[in-house]
Amino acid sequence: MTDWLGMLAVPRTPRPELKGRVLARALTRRRRWPLAAAAVITIAVGGGAWWAYRAIGTLTAERDDLVARVGALEDTVSTFIHGPATRLIQIPVSTGGRVGSVTIFADSVRHRWLVRCDGLAPNARDQAYQLWFITDRGMATAAVMPMDQDKPMVMGLEMPSADQRVVGAAMSIEPRGGSASPSGPMVFHRLL
Repeated sequence: MTDWLGMLAVPRTPRPELKGRVLARALTRRRRWPLAAAAVITIAVGGGAWWAYRAIGTLTAERDDLVARVGALEDTVSTFIHGPATRLIQIPVSTGGRVGSVTIFADSVRHRWLVRCDGLAPNARDQAYQLWFITDRGMATAAVMPMDQDKPMVMGLEMPSADQRVVGAAMSIEPRGGSASPSGPMVFHRLL
């Protein structure tokens, strides 16, 4: 009844080895996909582990750097503020119509100064504040301080060599790169 047009092919029985080849082929394809998926998952997990290892290494290095910096700051603050050889000098200043101050913690034992500048007006683009040591041999530059923002500035300074005795401090407004001797307007000049 199915061959009513007479176009149906006569059914044949397949060869016995054909069935085995078809089944082997179907099973082989199924085995390749899980293997490829496992490889992709392994690569993804390995890449994630490598990224995590690098990120943890970077963060550990940053943390260690911050710990060292905090330790140095704690040492500096405890040495300068609480040290018996520390002298506190506070100098009122006026810049750009603003009243501020420069505070110097002078440690005569370690020959260092901790300087804090508060309330100074930000510099013009081509200018900077320059701090000077007044020594028995003349003026010696201590630091060039470009202040671009309206924020306090704190810095630690090494005093000049032992053959120069520091007798005071001064601050002037100089070109952005600093100068060899004071040439701009003086913010303060103070003998200690």
